[in-house]
Amino acid sequence: MRYLRPILLLALIAPSLSGCLVIGATALVTDVAIGTAGTAVKTVGAVGGAAVDLVLPDGDDDDDNDR
Repeated sequence: MRYLRPILLLALIAPSLSGCLVIGATALVTDVAIGTAGTAVKTVGAVGGAAVDLVLPDGDDDDDNDR
């Protein structure tokens, strides 16, 4: 009887917890997807910014003023 109580308790609680587990797993997957998309956008922005800086240099580093 001692081993039967936890099994019965789990059998009664499991259906209500399954909804919570599904919601939690969905939230985790959504969070990871949003984080991955944010990292991709950040990387593309950094690469694009570096390309623009390479093509259009700053006006502060002009070598023409040193002559």
